[in-house]
Amino acid sequence: MTFTQRSYPIFEQSIVDYHVHDNIDQPIQNPYQEGSIEYYLYQKNWIDTVQWHFEDIIRDPQIDPTEALVLKRRIDKSNQDRTDLVEMIDSYFLTIYKDITPTADATINTESPAWAVDRLSILALKIYHMKEQVDRADATLEHRQLCQNKLNVLLEQKKDLSTAIDQLIADIEAGRKYMKVYKQMKMYNDPSTNPVLYGKK
Repeated sequence: MTFTQRSYPIFEQSIVDYHVHDNIDQPIQNPYQEGSIEYYLYQKNWIDTVQWHFEDIIRDPQIDPTEALVLKRRIDKSNQDRTDLVEMIDSYFLTIYKDITPTADATINTESPAWAVDRLSILALKIYHMKEQVDRADATLEHRQLCQNKLNVLLEQKKDLSTAIDQLIADIEAGRKYMKVYKQMKMYNDPSTNPVLYGKK
């Protein structure tokens, strides 16, 4: 079983579990053993799923400005949590491949495995919600057909992205590629590097 064959059903499970109650404040009930890669994959997609709905809510033109600010703060925290989870998943890859010696002509990829997996998690959400639009009983046939066309593209993208991720991992295992992970270092979250924050001291 490839890594994406292992991870994608976990993303789907997380999305379905969230939509049982479809509430941004519901507590996560991660069914996997804490510390396992499955646990982190489920946790990662849950964060993505909640944030997907944050983004829907904050685009309501009638939203109260005070509520919007509170929600913006939650989105900021969610983005940081998402980044932290991606880095944990990359740590998993670094650990299991630490004894691999790259070949003399090994190359580096433009993104780490975990950031590619992050894209697959988001893609699972796009597929789920586009399928909702395809199945909408109250929508016009034209709308549903347009969404079906988009869904077809997303499903093709899923196939291509999954293939690329599994190939990257296979190349790392074989020493044809090597990993380097850079921390995101988001400056706007750091009181010592965001001038709006350190300027108020």
